[in-house]
Amino acid sequence: MLTPLAYGLAVVLTLFVAFIGARFLVSPRPAAAGYGVPTEQDGDSAYLEVKGVRDLTFGILGLALIAFADAHAAGWYMLVVALAPLGDTLIVLRHGGTKAVAFGIHFATAAIVLVSAALLFAV
Repeated sequence: MLTPLAYGLAVVLTLFVAFIGARFLVSPRPAAAGYGVPTEQDGDSAYLEVKGVRDLTFGILGLALIAFADAHAAGWYMLVVALAPLGDTLIVLRHGGTKAVAFGIHFATAAIVLVSAALLFAV
């Protein structure tokens, strides 16, 4: 019973990260607004695209680990990847984003990723 839950949550999370990465590549400014730190209209979108590549890569790597490695490898991946939304929490707070977005989206994501890591380690 625990194995499908652990893998199911891990797959959903990695697909979600890949989707966010793709969104930053396709629509960088709206994605930045959803992230919690809107960009200036005439600003350089290259940095937003960097975030897109990072997130898309994290998502694909996670899917590869889930498909081709064991649960413990995927658990370590989730544990390490939790650093990204924790960092995002600090970035949003530091750059004038709301606490609701920082904690309600980014910190909550980090917590769910850590739960996913724990479930994968328990399998």
